[in-house]
Amino acid sequence: MANNKNKLVIIAGTVLVLVLALVGVTVLLLTEKQTNKELVQEFQLEKEDLENEYTRFAQQYDELKLTVSNDSLSVLLEQEQLKTQRLLEELRTVKSSNAAEIRRLKNELATLRKVMIGYINQIDSLNRLTAHQKEVIAQVTQKYNDASRQISNLSEEKKNLNKKVTLAAQLDATNINIQAVNKRDKVAKKVKDVVKFKIGFTIVKNITAETGERTIYVRITKPDNDVLTKNPSNTFPYENRELGYSIKKYIEYNGEEQNITVYWNVEEYLYAGTYRVDLFADGTLIGSQSFTLD
Repeated sequence: MANNKNKLVIIAGTVLVLVLALVGVTVLLLTEKQTNKELVQEFQLEKEDLENEYTRFAQQYDELKLTVSNDSLSVLLEQEQLKTQRLLEELRTVKSSNAAEIRRLKNELATLRKVMIGYINQIDSLNRLTAHQKEVIAQVTQKYNDASRQISNLSEEKKNLNKKVTLAAQLDATNINIQAVNKRDKVAKKVKDVVKFKIGFTIVKNITAETGERTIYVRITKPDNDVLTKNPSNTFPYENRELGYSIKKYIEYNGEEQNITVYWNVEEYLYAGTYRVDLFADGTLIGSQSFTLD
């Protein structure tokens, strides 16, 4: 009887552990699904606001054309209005999740605003305009100023969204581990024995990142901030400048977690101090780790 009771207790405990594990996995999946849903909703809101801005600009060209008696200027205004409407149609066909295309169309809108200011100044400088026309121009200018203030407020409100979009799409490296090894492929105890750096890291899972071939740049910096490199021409673009790299690694990224290891053969003089490894991908710093050689 005692053995049977013990078996029942063990079975009950096992079942409880399995149930708790199942609950944990379910909660994790629901949380990830909710996060993705919130991102999609934010992307859709960004697109809708941009569509409203384009629509307002197209309408303002209608009002501006009423104040013009110069045929050549009327033709130019018509062309700009058609361009605005064409960009609006492009925006309506763009998927809400296409952050790069939405960003491009947002930049196009900034250019349209500058062009409209130029036309407003031209129209205002024509002495033949009647008092009524000048009044209409003032109204259009006021509407433009109002729209600019709204856009400025919108830009501030959307700043966090842009950060979320950028962070959601970029790669991230964790578990960065650097080993200095000797010629026997063992961990070197002294800097003079180091013949190779073994650098391991993990690219984390990211279902919103673009899949396909990606290039990882590994930059090893000595204590004096000099970068270890085999060739001075080994550079990559980063924040409007060129940085030297130590190792370039191509990976095929599929959105899942991926463990990567790269090696640096030491052919230069090393000295004791703190070294640093920085990892870059798609023009972004995705991970850093320091290590010390004695």
